[in-house]
Amino acid sequence: MLLTHGGEPSPAAGAVARWTVEQVLALAPDDASRKAGNKLGSAGPWSGAGFDASGAVWGLCKGSGSKPYRTVIDTTGPAYKCSCPSRKFPCKHALGLLLLRASDESALQEGEPADWAAEWVEERRGRAAAKERATADGDAASGPADAAAARKRAERRGARVTAGAQELEQRLSDLLRGGLAAADRPGYGLWEETAARMVDAQAPGLASRVRELGALAGSGPGWPVRLLEECGLLHLLDTAWLGLERLPDPLAATVRTRVGLPASAEGPAVRDHWLVLAQYDTPDGKIVTRRIWLHGRASGRTALLLSFGAAGRAPGQALPVGLTIDAELTPFPGGGQLRAELGRQFGTPAPAGSPPPGIGAAEAPAVYGNALRDDPWLDSHPVVLHDVIPVPSGGGWQLADAHGDAALPLAPAALSRPGLWKLVAISGGAPVTVFGEIGHRGFEPLATWDTAYEGGGGREGGSGVGSVPGDSVVQLV
Repeated sequence: MLLTHGGEPSPAAGAVARWTVEQVLALAPDDASRKAGNKLGSAGPWSGAGFDASGAVWGLCKGSGSKPYRTVIDTTGPAYKCSCPSRKFPCKHALGLLLLRASDESALQEGEPADWAAEWVEERRGRAAAKERATADGDAASGPADAAAARKRAERRGARVTAGAQELEQRLSDLLRGGLAAADRPGYGLWEETAARMVDAQAPGLASRVRELGALAGSGPGWPVRLLEECGLLHLLDTAWLGLERLPDPLAATVRTRVGLPASAEGPAVRDHWLVLAQYDTPDGKIVTRRIWLHGRASGRTALLLSFGAAGRAPGQALPVGLTIDAELTPFPGGGQLRAELGRQFGTPAPAGSPPPGIGAAEAPAVYGNALRDDPWLDSHPVVLHDVIPVPSGGGWQLADAHGDAALPLAPAALSRPGLWKLVAISGGAPVTVFGEIGHRGFEPLATWDTAYEGGGGREGGSGVGSVPGDSVVQLV
């Protein structure tokens, strides 16, 4: 079975940085894969394992059958192929091989790939080159007839969404007119029925927000206030759609995205050395959404890559946290939208280097507030905090400014994750730099920098293993 990731790179040139254990584990699709990969991260089950300077890693892993599994990885993608029947991306064998290289490079021989590995790597990189040529040529085959047909389809869908928004406005008016007291009664079927109607109207964004209203009803003390607030935001989105033609273009693009209409990356591509800050998955019904945060060294821009997996499959795109890639990103339209599409990659991934410039804890709420002006439905916004110290506060935790009186409470979701204790251990009561998302629920830390880690083993009991020099990015999710 061929297991590959998106984001096809150009053929590699020069040596590729060896990943750390943290970076490898961040690629795992789930906890079960991490545990299984850890068991295969020693030399015992492997034979014929090797790597080359272009980024290929390969090996034979002993399994339950008579023939070992053939595993090959192109770390410039990254992309994976394994002869095992797993449908996970990457499988436990690929994770185990990468963990073996991260922790004990002497267990792999540097040299030319085995024939079966070289064949796949060459074929994959050939496809990458062909994809780049096709992208450069553009969609020359689509003629006026195709454009006219696409425009008609968009108009028909827009009409359905408008009808759905009008119906949703009526239902919200009925709910508020009758009062919120009935919203948490057993058997109150407004939410699922209304969400189903929004799906019929081809407005999945509206359907998702309606389901969130259903989860708020009866969710604990103060739920009527939270429900009323979210009803107000949903009403704002409805009325924005119904008056779409009067909105500025960036805000109109944001409304289309929030309603659930598909959008394509457009505008000039931005080439930069992008530091991979964090990668994490969130379930959304039957869909798993993967978020990858990047920071451009030269441009200072923060960008978000989104990919999706369905029916139990992990999203296809994955990048090793803590490395820097020389690549082009094409932004999506929308006011305040940070989403981008990964395009052509150049050369090979490099070590991360120093953290991006950050701000103090006192400045972070204003960053989120400014972002809300462009997108009122924004739950959170990325920010890098410098010189903050994690400290307990009542029943929770906060990030206190080391040089002032300001502090940011951590979001409730962050309090139950192991990443909090990792952050506390790395800080040890000293100031650290933290990347995360600030929103109305608080700050959620996603990554930090272990400045004591200098590669090869880090501080005693540290979290990093590998050959990344300088500051090591440690993922907290």
